[in-house]
Amino acid sequence: MEQPQLNGHNKTEYPPMHTCEHIVNRTMMNLFGCGRAVSAHIERKKSKLDFTLPQAPSDEDIRRIEQAVNEIIAKHLPVTTEYITRKEAVGRFDLKRLPEGASDMVRIVKVGHYDECLCIGLHVTDTSEIGTFRIISHDYKDGIFRMRFKLEGSTPQQKG
Repeated sequence: MEQPQLNGHNKTEYPPMHTCEHIVNRTMMNLFGCGRAVSAHIERKKSKLDFTLPQAPSDEDIRRIEQAVNEIIAKHLPVTTEYITRKEAVGRFDLKRLPEGASDMVRIVKVGHYDECLCIGLHVTDTSEIGTFRIISHDYKDGIFRMRFKLEGSTPQQKG
């Protein structure tokens, strides 16, 4: 199959951290019924995500988030891609974040059967390459929960 032409990408992510972001987003949606992060800053050494929540997560909630994310990582789930048209993506994905003039073909990144979302970034091939997820700090202000996290022991095999 011919590789679809997608939009250019101006950033090089650290694949383990970027893939972990997908898992954290789905975990937050599952545990708190919130949407995906409203803001993200993903870097190799540490990253942060902001979520809209009605109240601050408890210390027990923080432990549950860490545990749930690490359980998914430990399942050695394959990270795969699929290409579909924007028309096929309507109703299945939030298209509001697509850049103006985005191509008709969009790429979906899947983490096993756990998560799928539109993404053009770099990812690992298997969740076992991510390492251990640790929340290093968090705060809550004006309906926004911010978590800062890092990865320990990642072993990436870079994949598009």
